[in-house]
Amino acid sequence: MKKGFCGVFLTLFLCIALVTPVFAEPGLPRLIDEAELLSAGEEAALLSQLDEVSERQKVDIVVVTANSLSGASAREYADDFYDDNGYGFGEDRDGILFLISMKEREWYISTRGYGITAVTDAGLEYMSEQFLGDLSEGSYASAFTTFVRLCDDFITQARTDMPYQTGRLPKEPFKVFGSLVTALAVGFVIALVVTGLMRTQLKTVHRQSMAGNYIETGSMRLTREKDLFLYRNIVRTKKVKDPPKSSSATHTSSSGARHGGGGGRF
Repeated sequence: MKKGFCGVFLTLFLCIALVTPVFAEPGLPRLIDEAELLSAGEEAALLSQLDEVSERQKVDIVVVTANSLSGASAREYADDFYDDNGYGFGEDRDGILFLISMKEREWYISTRGYGITAVTDAGLEYMSEQFLGDLSEGSYASAFTTFVRLCDDFITQARTDMPYQTGRLPKEPFKVFGSLVTALAVGFVIALVVTGLMRTQLKTVHRQSMAGNYIETGSMRLTREKDLFLYRNIVRTKKVKDPPKSSSATHTSSSGARHGGGGGRF
């Protein structure tokens, strides 16, 4: 009886294990600040943001700061850190890791699984343009926060429409709005100046109640009247363009896993 019960229990356990999706290891830290670049408050806030986005998107978002690459390339260090520490959701180990090394002043973003799909090469270039300024100035918390926010945006975009790609990169509404307000303000000032000058040249004209009063009697004679109608039919056919394809160059890490990503100096 006991053997039969154990057999049923073991079968049930194996069935549950087979159908249960594989997620990132519980309790695994998504922020490793080895270089001690963040204050306690910044570290807590960033870790909370990393955990929230990772769990909601089911894609691990990880930030690592290192004192040195210890002789490895930034790509090797980032890929191996991701693989060796078991990051990633699902069978494809979906995730995005952001590494910076202080000694070499290098950064690298390693993508795996769905991270490769969401962060294309064009998207990675755009992303780096948003945080490199903060990295160079030493505003590390701001740079990492921007990275997490963009990861969230890129993953959502890839799932709801198409991954960000050349010609389909995020807009920058605040910059555009600021430029528009400036242009309108300058145009308004110029218009005031021009209309003011025009008004100074109308001193001999007196205000009248009717528009016809401004016409001098006998100064206008209508000698010919003709109606001309033109008919024109235009048929336009919209040329359908092929949507831009998601493009991410990939490579194989030392553990044999497929990774994407890229990096540079700051």
